[in-house]
Amino acid sequence: MNRKFVRTQNVKNFIGLVENLINKPKNIPKMALVYGEPGLGKSQTALWLSCKYDAIYLRATNLMTGRWLVEELVKEIDEIPRFLTADNFNLFCKKLKQEPKLIIIDEIDYLMNNSKAIETLRDIHDETDCPIIFVGMGLAHRKLERYKHLYDRFSEILKFETFKVGDLKQIFDELSEVTLTTDAIEYIHKKYNRFRQIIQLINQLETIAKENNFTEITEEIVRQIL
Repeated sequence: MNRKFVRTQNVKNFIGLVENLINKPKNIPKMALVYGEPGLGKSQTALWLSCKYDAIYLRATNLMTGRWLVEELVKEIDEIPRFLTADNFNLFCKKLKQEPKLIIIDEIDYLMNNSKAIETLRDIHDETDCPIIFVGMGLAHRKLERYKHLYDRFSEILKFETFKVGDLKQIFDELSEVTLTTDAIEYIHKKYNRFRQIIQLINQLETIAKENNFTEITEEIVRQIL
């Protein structure tokens, strides 16, 4: 399998969202929400973008508190967390005012029931004017609506959609070392629509092609294994 980051339509939309946030004037909120069902590549895209834009990337975890969140953010700017949460908050905001950065918080669903953590992120945005992107699951937008002051600051909202046939063809063309016919890709699209599933399938198809000396994978071959 080829090692390459595939720019599907979802990825292109995510890039557009980041560019829109970065280029907004100071009086416009710079918070965004990216959400969608599992397996569509949200986290991989967020990590790739964090490298591309030299952003702060933090994955929220289960049981994460507001204090824990701020401590992890301080570590992301290569500072040693202080004992007091207020000191950590001020340290982080001061650093971002000096060196503004995009902030990406992945797995935001883990913080949904922690109002202090959610409101702390809003405070960081208001204090630093740095763009913040929340990345969450399929119902993240509904769950976040109860935080009225926060939700009003989402100037960009993007839903990761399931892959179209064109996306699937692009993924196979760029990642698979064996060629798939158009009808094979169309058949797979009816069965699989998650990036993780597709990656596993590519590995499987490459093995089958190598063992049987196939020059391409047809719909008939795919039907035998799906």
